[in-house]
Amino acid sequence: MSNDQGNELNEQELIAYIAGETNVDTKSIELVLKLEQKFIDNAQEDAKGEVEIDSDELVDYILKQQNVKLDEMTVENILEAEMDYLLDKGIVGYID
Repeated sequence: MSNDQGNELNEQELIAYIAGETNVDTKSIELVLKLEQKFIDNAQEDAKGEVEIDSDELVDYILKQQNVKLDEMTVENILEAEMDYLLDKGIVGYID
């Protein structure tokens, strides 16, 4: 049994939470989350093996994708709601 069991990400719960917070349709939320993951996967690791994500660069990347029909504020709200969910569940934390 792993220690992370209680902090496992439930994607459907996450999407439902974001939809409730933002009033954005689930397909758009899924697209933003998929593009966010692609952006993170392509980010360069620093010397410590950590990846630092600039939220403005992430939003710009998502908005530049042809299949995204959302405005900047909506994308930011989706990402903010995702972070709130992840913090509430103890899946992520802030680094000082």
